[in-house]
Formats: sequence, C-alpha cells, structure tokens
Amino acid sequence: MKRILGSGLCACGDCHFEVLNSSLFVHCCHCTYCQRQTGSAFALNAMVESSAIKLTQGDTENFEVSTASGKGQNICRCSRCKTALWSHYGAAGHAIAFVRVGTLQDTDIEPDVHIYTSSKASWVRVPENARSFEEYYNPREEWPEDAQARFKVLQAKG
Repeated sequence: MKRILGSGLCACGDCHFEVLNSSLFVHCCHCTYCQRQTGSAFALNAMVESSAIKLTQGDTENFEVSTASGKGQNICRCSRCKTALWSHYGAAGHAIAFVRVGTLQDTDIEPDVHIYTSSKASWVRVPENARSFEEYYNPREEWPEDAQARFKVLQAKG
C-alpha cells in the first residue's frame, strides 16, 4: 500500500495544500512538452483524486497549455509565484489531479513508470528494472487493481 502523499507548498510559501490520499499511479514523463513546461528533463506527477486535494492557504490560478495528445492540460499554479502545483489533463478530466511531486514536503516518491522515453534527454538513465514506455501505455495493463478500482469509482460519479 502506498503512503498518503501529505502536504505540499509552492516556491514562495504562499500556497499550502494537503493531499489526503495515496497516489493512484506516478508518472515520470520525458515528453518534450513536460520538458518545456518544467524547464527540466522530465516531470514527476503523482496522480490522485482531485477531491483528495485541499488548498489550506493561498490562492491559485489555472492556466491552459497544449499537450502532445491535443487535449491540453489545465495547470493549477500559485497566483503569486506561479509554481505549478498540480494539473488536470484533457484525457482524464478534472476528476484526477497530477500533483507535481517536487511541491510535496516528502519528495522521495519513485515513479511507477517512465513514459515518452523516446524523447528523454540522452543523459537521463532510466533504472534497468523500471517499467518504461517509448510513448504512453495502457493503464488497464499497468495500474494495480486498487488504482483501477478507485478510477472506476470516479468514472461512475461522472
């Protein structure tokens, strides 16, 4: 069983939030969109039900940006320093939030999968035993049963 993700905050400390559940699944995304949007080699996102996120201090703003899928993503940022806290991807809708692991107090969260490795930086070494995909993957094949059950509950709520 994964641990509850816990608390997080933005770079300036204005926004604080709590994540009251464990992650469904964790992506280390190496796509060029994530590289540009983070200014780094990849993005590390812990997927969780949006209802499990509670903003406890500060104000956020939402920004729409494009993605490789063409469905876009809505990034929730601190309204003061603009740190990306979490996002909602077009394919998953607003039921699931992709929490930026680097904003959590405990950032020692290992990815379940590495995705879009076809565009990863050449110097990034994916561990030999890690599940990795040149593009995306089939969640029905990769997600553990408990994550799939939680996702089905979200789908039933519509």
